[in-house]
Amino acid sequence: MDPLADLLTPANIATALVLMNLLAFAAFGIDKALAESRSRRISEATLLQFAFLGGTPGAYAGRALFRHKTRKQPFSNHLHVIAGFQLCAGVFALIWFW
Repeated sequence: MDPLADLLTPANIATALVLMNLLAFAAFGIDKALAESRSRRISEATLLQFAFLGGTPGAYAGRALFRHKTRKQPFSNHLHVIAGFQLCAGVFALIWFW
């Protein structure tokens, strides 16, 4: 069998997405706490990478719950672009595999 096909099972993909969303959510909370304590922060690029790698729902949930990065317009625009890209890719994948 193909080792890549064995790795890319629906269960493994779902597990990876859940973990990435938890990581993105936690990163927003940790960054908010670091900001309030004036400590070294998690970079915006890292937060956006978590979203890009599948953690967009976790990133949006973290933004809303912790009220973090909600007024930073460039950051918000980048996050919206990532979400839009993922939505289009998901629709394309559904059409392609259906």
